[in-house]
Amino acid sequence: GNIRVFCRVRPMLPSEEREGERPSHISFPDEKTVELVKPDTEVSAPLLPFSKQMVMAFPFDRVFPGSATQAEVYEEVAHVVQSALDGYNVCIFAYGQTGSGKTFTMEGPPELDLGSPNDSQLGLIPRALQQVFMSAQKLQRTQHWEASGSTCLAIIYNENVRDLLSTHPRSNQASCQIKHKDGSTMVTNATRTTIHELLRRARKHRAVGSTQCNEHSSRSHSVFQLRITGTNSRTGVGSRGLLNLVDLCGSERLDESKAEGARLRETQHINRSLSNLGNVILALSQKAKHVPYRNSKLTFLLMDSLGGNSKTLMLLNVSPCEKNVGETINSLRFATMV
Repeated sequence: GNIRVFCRVRPMLPSEEREGERPSHISFPDEKTVELVKPDTEVSAPLLPFSKQMVMAFPFDRVFPGSATQAEVYEEVAHVVQSALDGYNVCIFAYGQTGSGKTFTMEGPPELDLGSPNDSQLGLIPRALQQVFMSAQKLQRTQHWEASGSTCLAIIYNENVRDLLSTHPRSNQASCQIKHKDGSTMVTNATRTTIHELLRRARKHRAVGSTQCNEHSSRSHSVFQLRITGTNSRTGVGSRGLLNLVDLCGSERLDESKAEGARLRETQHINRSLSNLGNVILALSQKAKHVPYRNSKLTFLLMDSLGGNSKTLMLLNVSPCEKNVGETINSLRFATMV
């Protein structure tokens, strides 16, 4: 179908190994299946023979173990990004509990310069931008295509959409024209440099709150949109594509996050938003007559790129730690519903 689902299990972190965290029993019988041994909750799992523990199998379009590199993951994603250049609306989003590696998959490690072209740690967003710009230049040289890009960058926090471009310093406005379209700011005539600068700003602006799950947990969805318009200068034939790259909030349950007060309200908003995304994807996969796009700001913003003739890729990120096994099973179940 038009919705594909990949699963990436991150490696154990050095800090987790130092603290004596135990890894879950996760295995990969083939490149499309994740198997997880669910410990018996009534008896200490190590005391049970392996056969008495429940083995759960989850099918995906592609799975990546902890040893998978950023380049190996992107190799499987590149053809979906190419579809945006071919005139399709594309949505790629990272889903998973806090600390499962979503932002690492989408951007790279926090200290990485997103504009550095050859770093092996670069995530999906900077790699996708490199691919788009290089493909556009090649089409210009070989097939007389004139391509232009415009970008919109938004974060969704507590069901409020915040446009990161509207606060762009005036001194930089000479380098890219700013215009408003459908209530959000589009940066047109976007160059590789202006886009990387926007990504750096987005990283700085995302609302970050401390939950018990992760001291650097991002509490806002980040939605990066790149509209690609191409025209063949000889034939006049044109195409329009849209690429959405989305880093979602953590998907943990309230009892796991130990959130209180304002943080509790945040978690409730996040869970509602993710639940609505699940409902939209489920409705699309079941070819339902009514798809509830308007039930959340996230699905409303992505409406053009979910369903219809669009292509959607969900990248489920999973923690390898045994202490997270409950959330891991929830995430795997959610993803295999899609």
